Amino acid sequence: MKLLIRPAAEVAIKSKPVRRQQMRHLRQNIRKLLARLDDDIHVEGSWDRVDVAIPDGRGLAGPVIDELGRIPGISTIQEIGVFPWISMDDVAEQAVAAYADRIRGKTFAVRVRRHGNHGFRSIDLERFVGAALFEASEPEGVNLRNPDIEVRIEVHEDHYHIAHRKHRGAGGYPLGAVETVMTLVSGGYDSSVAAYLMMRRGLRSHFLFFSLGGPAHEIGVRQVVHYLWDRYGASHGAKFISVPFEGVVAEIMRSVNQRHWGVVLKRQMLKAASDIATANNAAGLVTGDAVAQVSSQTLSNLNVVDRASNEVVLRPLISMDKETIINIARDIGTEPFARTMPEYCGVISRKPATRAKLHRVEEDEAAMDARVLEQAIASRQDTPVNRLLETTRTPEEVELVHTPAVNDVIIDVRHPSEGEQSPLQLTSNQVVEIPFYELNERIQSMPDDKQYLLYCDRGTMSRMHACHLKAEGHTNIKVYAPAN
Repeated sequence: MKLLIRPAAEVAIKSKPVRRQQMRHLRQNIRKLLARLDDDIHVEGSWDRVDVAIPDGRGLAGPVIDELGRIPGISTIQEIGVFPWISMDDVAEQAVAAYADRIRGKTFAVRVRRHGNHGFRSIDLERFVGAALFEASEPEGVNLRNPDIEVRIEVHEDHYHIAHRKHRGAGGYPLGAVETVMTLVSGGYDSSVAAYLMMRRGLRSHFLFFSLGGPAHEIGVRQVVHYLWDRYGASHGAKFISVPFEGVVAEIMRSVNQRHWGVVLKRQMLKAASDIATANNAAGLVTGDAVAQVSSQTLSNLNVVDRASNEVVLRPLISMDKETIINIARDIGTEPFARTMPEYCGVISRKPATRAKLHRVEEDEAAMDARVLEQAIASRQDTPVNRLLETTRTPEEVELVHTPAVNDVIIDVRHPSEGEQSPLQLTSNQVVEIPFYELNERIQSMPDDKQYLLYCDRGTMSRMHACHLKAEGHTNIKVYAPAN
């Protein structure tokens, strides 16, 4: 079996030198990805097409077409039947077998191209095959200008091709044909869709994760990043870079006006991302921001956030609504990951600034200890994306307690402002208020002979930190989850 691959329209309109370069990228990507299925798949092509020859009898047609449909830069994938040249009668017989059912009740036209010398003209074969199809089926008629179905035949010296089913490709540019970017990922709907759209645009991407909520969250992000890369970007190597950001969050909450928490957190992330992108030769940053989706994504706040970076910030979702983003996530397969991804809710202002002023935000940041961000950047961990699942550990199992024992100590890990708004009141248990950003430090000095139950409103942040503490060797940690 043979497949004829046409490049996306944007590749086809490039100048000849650029088009040749991009087609070379496309052929290389196809070879590398199809070799994962079978080393005997043959890929060749020219400046306007790629031909893929699939060995017979190995059941590879479906998997190959599925793989090709996810490779950026491809417009269409046409299945081609290859036959030895015998006679015009044989061509007509094969065309009837392939198209008789498909043209019933529709208009059609036969298109023939010849390569070499033959004892007939292309139009002669078109008329001969067209007559056979008309007799074998019940078409609406022949329409040479705008047919419902085109029957395409290519005749070479000693063989001929008949085009069969056509499949849509992903479009866009071949991966690696444009620059490299650093994509900020959280594992949710937005960042995974943004990463996919940039890969589809031909941008090779590394993935940058700011760890705020312990190993449970990071494991989920590692899984979705590996999935994205394996399905849409595996023709090129990529890094997963994890930056421990709990200390930066704690410093923000100690030093910054609460109204600016969200904006300052985004600025600190962009500052770190800019430095890390430079170290990895990435020409831009990609985020999942959509205008006005949350308070930090107003135009005023996005402008303030962007001033923290020396790199261009790309936002492919900027005009999309949530429904559109979720639909794309469903199409590309990241929706199940995003739906179950733990949501980190530690940096939420009660009255966030929606029109932050740059000079005021910079004054707040000046009160922060700059060494905290520097230490976070220096402590980052790089992992090749193809090894992400090898290095992923299962998070520690954490028991949920609905009714605490009398001697259990409840640790309220919410921010003090949340505790003031809705205090946790228990009649029989000691309640200790330790904001999550101080928990790792203060737990070291607490008695080991007590059982501690972490608590927060949603239960997400308490689970994350409990997992982290158990992974660090604290066996006396559980989560308090009051029964509703």
